[in-house]
Amino acid sequence: MPRKNGARIRNKRKGSTSKKDRRREPKISLSESQIFGMFLTGGKDEYTPKNIMRKMKLTSSRDRARIIEILQILFKKGKIEKTKTGGYVLNQELEYATGSLQVIHKNKAVFIYENSTDELPVSNHQEHFALTGDKVKVAIYSGRKENNTAEIVSVISRNRKTFVGKVVEKRGTYFLLPETRAVYFDIFIPAHFLGLATHNDKIKVEVTEYPDKKDLNPEGRVLEIFGKVGENEAEISSIMADFELPMKFPRNVLRESERIEDKISEEEISKRRDFRKITTFTIDPVDAKDFDDALSIRELEDGVYEIGVHIADVTHYVKPKSALEQEAYNRATSVYLVDRVVPMLPERLSNGVCSLRPREEKLTFSCVFKMTKDGSIKDVWIGRTVIFSDERFAYEEAQERIESKEGTFQKEINILNDIALKLRDERFSKGSISFETQEVRFKLDEHGKPLGVYIKERKEAHKMIEEYMLLANKKVAEFVYKRSKSKEKDTMVYRVHEAPDQEKLDTFAQFAGRFGYKVDIQRNVAQELNKLAVETEGKAEHGVLQQLAIRSMSKAKYTTEPLEHFGLGFAHYSHFTSPIRRYPDMMAHRLIERYLSGGKSADAGKYEEKCKHSSDMERKAAQAERLSIKFKQVEYMQQFEGKVFDGFVSGMSEFGFYVELENLGCEGMVRMSDLKGDYYNVDLEKYEIVGQRTKEKIILGQRVTVRVSETNLERRTIDLEMVD
Repeated sequence: MPRKNGARIRNKRKGSTSKKDRRREPKISLSESQIFGMFLTGGKDEYTPKNIMRKMKLTSSRDRARIIEILQILFKKGKIEKTKTGGYVLNQELEYATGSLQVIHKNKAVFIYENSTDELPVSNHQEHFALTGDKVKVAIYSGRKENNTAEIVSVISRNRKTFVGKVVEKRGTYFLLPETRAVYFDIFIPAHFLGLATHNDKIKVEVTEYPDKKDLNPEGRVLEIFGKVGENEAEISSIMADFELPMKFPRNVLRESERIEDKISEEEISKRRDFRKITTFTIDPVDAKDFDDALSIRELEDGVYEIGVHIADVTHYVKPKSALEQEAYNRATSVYLVDRVVPMLPERLSNGVCSLRPREEKLTFSCVFKMTKDGSIKDVWIGRTVIFSDERFAYEEAQERIESKEGTFQKEINILNDIALKLRDERFSKGSISFETQEVRFKLDEHGKPLGVYIKERKEAHKMIEEYMLLANKKVAEFVYKRSKSKEKDTMVYRVHEAPDQEKLDTFAQFAGRFGYKVDIQRNVAQELNKLAVETEGKAEHGVLQQLAIRSMSKAKYTTEPLEHFGLGFAHYSHFTSPIRRYPDMMAHRLIERYLSGGKSADAGKYEEKCKHSSDMERKAAQAERLSIKFKQVEYMQQFEGKVFDGFVSGMSEFGFYVELENLGCEGMVRMSDLKGDYYNVDLEKYEIVGQRTKEKIILGQRVTVRVSETNLERRTIDLEMVD
């Protein structure tokens, strides 16, 4: 049955779609914000209890008494004023403002001023069906500024027009139940907008009409049908659609990619530094197809090595103002789901023309270092190149050569690894923080059904490649920043990570202290966090403390502001090494080429807008990736209902606490309502749950034994219960 959450469900007689024939459930009780909303939309109109009754089509004495009560409350708050004739009008001295809305949950939202981070609580967002990101006009009222409250007058523009969820049919009437809990209303689908959708289908709907009354539902029309709830393709497609991430490329983009010439001309080679005769190889995941980085190495004189970090020259093929360029910008990133990659560029480019495939000549943009075995950098060269990759290694194959010192190119791989270890040690000594987060992976059958789950292990081969990519990203950022000697620096796309909030760090240090670890955040934060990571290695609390440390940090983002990357300990850092899968890297390539050619600084405003878009799309992609993992975790755990597992408390909310199951990386929830023997209170600041009578505590990181009580694929939830 459709849910009654914020907007009442609208019914209609079977076989009819006219507004006149739609029946409504009984009206909701009159609210303060409902009556005040009438004044806001009425402007200078005068209202009395009588004409409010008439306007709202109410007749009972109970409703009249409630209206009089609300009018008195609004008057005392200064939101309305009395007239000489005994009526009420809107207080014309109210302040108005425009900005965006952020919905915390169904009953709570805040207004954020335009061009500011200041915010005010909003009480009437449900009446306008307003959602996070909507641009709204509000009236601000109250006597004291710190107690100001905002009421929405109107929604200027809506952040989203399409919604994803499942179809529910009730007595011949169809509704969309939205996928995300952030959408607190259901959407009525008239029969003529239903198409071929039926009960329990996963669909995408466009809202065609928002009602002017809260006890009705928005109307929508079906745009796309993904399949039945629980089917792999339907669930994965709906996750992508819910975040407005495209699964397919437009035809004009595909046609343009097919027209690109993949043969490299001698004229083009003559413009580039030639690395084709120098030992070069790629090291990537075993199932990778888009190889956007390669390493070359050769020994020079006096124990100096020339090490090249070669990156696919995507911008040679993807030209500004082309359909490919616009599509790459729109997507901004590839999306890595559990069972597939949804690429930023069509496969002909990502897996073919641009990909640094073995035994093929490829165009690259390179950062070339002259280095000694101790990691000292003698020289850096940046420019366009051409390479020939001698071999394609999977991480596992490279790791075998590191461990056994045998196999093709083992000497070169081991020299690179030895130098990488020196670079890594130096990086940590200068303030880089070691954050090792675990990655959950699945073994899937041909239909996408999970057969097993495991934690991806990061070994030396992974860390070696990471070190050279970090070095290249750092050096190209430094090149652009140092190019201009004036205060006005050349425009560049930076990857920044600002210093953490001191209060969050204090909270983290106090929590770590409960496990017996001393974290002195007044000293060197990076050193203290790295020391903690070493001390907790292999212990149950390691994962929780690492996650909590990450949560206490700021979020990394793209910007043209040359700010630091706190987590890496770099004064300047960019993203240069993955242009096949990240649009910011393409921007960085274009800017570097511009400056290498002696060009003037680019328009910072234009690039800042693109940076913000790229950060937003990165966040959406990460959320979609997490949801796809959660879906597979629930699907995998269905076979274990009733089984008992060991785990540790990995998170908390006001509804209960999360438990990560040992060796599975799967997370479920023990609900507060299911805890026996006492009434428990949650203290989210202290990360603990305390029994009122027994004073028994459940804390973050605590080891527990739980039973899988229920799995729900539709809600993507795993319910757990404590085992005594």
